[in-house]
Amino acid sequence: MNPISQSVSVVIPAYNEAKRIGLTLDRIERFFSGQARPFEVIVVDDGSADETSAVVERFCARQPDRFRLLRQGRNAGKGACVRRGMLEATGQLRLFSDADLSTPIEELGKLMAALGEGCDIAIGSRGLPQSELVLRQPKYRELMGQGLNRLLRLMRLTRFHDTQCGFKLFSREAAQAIFARQTIDRYGFDVEILWLAERMGFRIAEVPVRWIHDADSRVQPVQDGLRTLSDVLRLSLRRDGAVLPPARRETRSPSDAAAHEAQVRR
Repeated sequence: MNPISQSVSVVIPAYNEAKRIGLTLDRIERFFSGQARPFEVIVVDDGSADETSAVVERFCARQPDRFRLLRQGRNAGKGACVRRGMLEATGQLRLFSDADLSTPIEELGKLMAALGEGCDIAIGSRGLPQSELVLRQPKYRELMGQGLNRLLRLMRLTRFHDTQCGFKLFSREAAQAIFARQTIDRYGFDVEILWLAERMGFRIAEVPVRWIHDADSRVQPVQDGLRTLSDVLRLSLRRDGAVLPPARRETRSPSDAAAHEAQVRR
């Protein structure tokens, strides 16, 4: 089926996002309002101490068929929120996005084009030559992120230039297969889901996107970087022992990356 006609679920993990979640949901609603496709937005509140849930509930009350709120009983981590949202989603296509929309929702079309070319997963990337960094992170944060991704490539855990961008699109089949096997709840979950996807034979496109640094980002580069590294090291120990069923057995020809500005990884 053509991705243009498929239903979309947008999953947003949220922790103490009361100040901006309303603006994010308004923007997503406006984006989809001019389209005929069915859509739903699922906010997973990760035990927020502010009014995040109350803000989302107002959207749910107004349009219960388009907005859903899932509450975690405790702060379980971004990875746990994304896993729950992706598995409870109903869309034929399933996107997870950061609450600050650092990658604008309008970039979704680029990821859909990759799925239209035959990929199962498309990941937004800040690390490709065509990526547009409208407002960059502080230099030390960029260097730390680049260092992490180089390390991942050296360890052969992934082949990608940016694993951490919070804008990733999955087919329903890929989402159900991958997130059901995800075990990392916090910092290294992005790496794990890509590692799982590659081992299961899903085709992945790394797509250059527009990205705008949010000065109010909750990321703590040093602390979170060390925790991500810890998760990654544990994941590396699973590499030889983990046995996963292949997701698909047929062979597909490579898509034309230039057509959708994506680098297809097999």
